[in-house]
Amino acid sequence: MADLPLSGIRVLDFTWAWAGPYCTMQLAHLGAEVIRVETTARPACVTRLIPPFADDTPGPNRAGYFNQYNQGKKSILLNLTKPQAIEIACELAKHADVVADNFAAGVMDKLGLGYDKLRGIKPDIIMISMSGYGQTGPFRSFVGYGPPASAAAGMFWTTGYRGGEPSEIGVSYPDPNAGVFGAFAIMAALTHRAFTGEGQYIDQSQLEAALVLMPEGLLEYEINRQEPERSGNHDLLMAPHECYKAAGDDDKWVSIAVGSDEEWRALCRVIGQPELASDPRFNTAASRKRNEAALDQIVTAWTTTRDRWETARSLQAAGVAAFPSMSNKDLAEDPHLRDRGYLVELDHPEVGKRIHAGIPWRMSGTPCAVRSPAPIRDADTEEVLKSILGYTRDRIDQLRKAEVLV
Repeated sequence: MADLPLSGIRVLDFTWAWAGPYCTMQLAHLGAEVIRVETTARPACVTRLIPPFADDTPGPNRAGYFNQYNQGKKSILLNLTKPQAIEIACELAKHADVVADNFAAGVMDKLGLGYDKLRGIKPDIIMISMSGYGQTGPFRSFVGYGPPASAAAGMFWTTGYRGGEPSEIGVSYPDPNAGVFGAFAIMAALTHRAFTGEGQYIDQSQLEAALVLMPEGLLEYEINRQEPERSGNHDLLMAPHECYKAAGDDDKWVSIAVGSDEEWRALCRVIGQPELASDPRFNTAASRKRNEAALDQIVTAWTTTRDRWETARSLQAAGVAAFPSMSNKDLAEDPHLRDRGYLVELDHPEVGKRIHAGIPWRMSGTPCAVRSPAPIRDADTEEVLKSILGYTRDRIDQLRKAEVLV
């Protein structure tokens, strides 16, 4: 795999919930050797222990979250409550380029694996700590998961229907978002090291990574001293701009967004009401916005009689942005995602072939691929300790008996 962007880079992965594994998975996709450090004494609760499980049969190697977000990695066991395990981790760090964790602030220092310790072992090491609120500040000790970070970043406050209460956004969006930002920061640090020989410490706050997605709300208050109004699926300027009911059951919807007068005229032609284009209520963007409720009723009356895909294709053909609202089943069976190779189906040792989300980019010069399914827990302990540290089978057996490798 010498042609991959991060070929030759080794990552020691202590990450835990979603943001961290998502980050290091991007590095694995780019060709890095990612060694995931785990322990049966305290399994990764969010990825190993929660459903969905393959065939609804619980098991640490059957968890969908783990198998999705740990593709391409290795798995070793180290019981970090044991001093010998910390020593082994430090030995491995000597041979690593990157160390990643997403524990609470200060946990790695308490374990004896903080940045000062690790750079004393390997001066050019790059370390990223992906905590909820950063390593400093009054919130540093708060427990951090994606949903509270969504609330703290203002996402819930600005989400909801006009006149209604704040609402959850439906997914722990700060997690994968922080993962992508973290991977980018690591690659920037690797580039810096390639030019200077210097490693560095990356203190990533999940809250701050989410805040950069909220510029409109922040600017609305900073410039106008007022809170942005919750508006459901509506846009500040565009109309129609909504998720409309389609024919079929209650879960069939289609999203339509009109961004110009030309697109508006095209929509009017497609729905068979060209005269609406010159209706004074709708003939400009401003008038459409003022009469948005009436406009939504007109569009809904048309979409509810039609299949969502028929609606999307007819509008797309006319140059209007439209697409069905996809369910998880829709996505797993989507021919476009399959054709582009985004959906992957690798043979996992315990659960067999399962569909997973793959790599969301395509590079002509250094093509990447999902190289292997997520690892069985403990699959690589012996190989890693032998090949990197030169341990013998007898020594590994002794460490297992001492519950260091559990």
